[in-house]
Amino acid sequence: MNYSAYSPIIMTAIFIGIFYFLIIRPQQKRDKQIKEMRNNLKVGDQILTIGGIYGKIIKLKDDVLTIEVGADKTKLQIARWAVGNINKNETPIE
Repeated sequence: MNYSAYSPIIMTAIFIGIFYFLIIRPQQKRDKQIKEMRNNLKVGDQILTIGGIYGKIIKLKDDVLTIEVGADKTKLQIARWAVGNINKNETPIE
């Protein structure tokens, strides 16, 4: 048998396998964690938006959050997908 004819196919399959395990799978895990974090938001959580705004959730309604920002307690409405992270540090940043 001539195995050299199958060499490009085998190398392509190996490359796709490596690509999947090093790039695609970890990204899917991160996306799942972010989606779970956004679905578990609750009133009172200190958050950081993807735009860099720190705030405290004061109202949740479907995909819209109302957050309180700054010392003057300005209220902003943001989309749920705009939440980048929940601050474990419960003290508001001012």
